Amino acid sequence: MGRFVIAAFKPKPGKQEQLLAVVAKHWSVLSEQGLVTGRPRYAMRSADGMILEVFEWRSAQAIESAHNNPAVQALWAEFEAACEYVPLTAVAESQHLFAEFEALPL
Repeated sequence: MGRFVIAAFKPKPGKQEQLLAVVAKHWSVLSEQGLVTGRPRYAMRSADGMILEVFEWRSAQAIESAHNNPAVQALWAEFEAACEYVPLTAVAESQHLFAEFEALPL
């Protein structure tokens, strides 16, 4: 059964565009590796510039296997160069009953 995730990324100083480029290719790499479902994914930006991504892993096992997948590991290294991973509670909009974000093109 699929597992939805909401990932939040805080760009490192001067790395906003680099982060957007990594997010743009994230799902395609996961898809090529057979790790995500065919459901649409979404990317958005908070008012203070954090990037959020919502997508569905194929299963809990797919998440686990990503940690040993060289293509995914290389992509995650790109994420780490461009951002910090943050909990949803670090995104100011998460404190609102109905959080609103700027939609990003994918």
